[in-house]
Amino acid sequence: MNGFKVLVADDDPNVLEIIRLYFETQNIELVTANNGEEALAQVEKAAPDVILLDVMMPIMDGYDACREIRKRYDTPIIMLTAKNEEFDRVLGLELGADDYVTKPFSPRELMARIKAIFRRMQPRQPGKSEEAPPEDLRFKNLSIFLQRREVIAGGEKITLRPKEFDLLTFMAKSPGSVFTREQLLEQVWGYDFIGDIRTVDVHVKKLRQKLRTPIQKDCIHTVWGVGYKFEVEN
Repeated sequence: MNGFKVLVADDDPNVLEIIRLYFETQNIELVTANNGEEALAQVEKAAPDVILLDVMMPIMDGYDACREIRKRYDTPIIMLTAKNEEFDRVLGLELGADDYVTKPFSPRELMARIKAIFRRMQPRQPGKSEEAPPEDLRFKNLSIFLQRREVIAGGEKITLRPKEFDLLTFMAKSPGSVFTREQLLEQVWGYDFIGDIRTVDVHVKKLRQKLRTPIQKDCIHTVWGVGYKFEVEN
């Protein structure tokens, strides 16, 4: 991963040193910060490829730093947390984190999480030149333009994060079909995703919030005990 740059924000020098020593063997450039405010400054200054944020930091904690970073950047974020409570994990995901790692962790696990994120972000290989471009998905109050990755709901453009767009598109291609959380994780995040299955719930919640006002109703419905389905007027 030559030329790859990682920002690690953690106030524990031992954690920073362990990560630094391992990343050096992977030819990864490491940028460090000791608190959330330093992390924000480094994001702007260093333009890292991925950000690792410790939750418990002085001055500004990881949650607040994640919230501020998401206002301006779409850089992948992995939360580092000593807490293993579901609430803490889900909170980080709701604030915009892409994954989390619970302390204590091994550098190899951390590296695996980073690689998994970037495998999921890689665009699929283009097909043959004679293949027709994917057809846009159009419903009564919702249009999904696949090639330019744009969503128009109720006549207004809606800004979605990459995985929110992918999740909406996958379900909208099969209106009325019910998908389990496991199916959505495999199809949208990839079979190698090793994060929390609640990631699906968090992204569905975000999609509902962004689409509910312009459409004036939910288009992703919960099927209790099973999963979710996309359903909207044609």
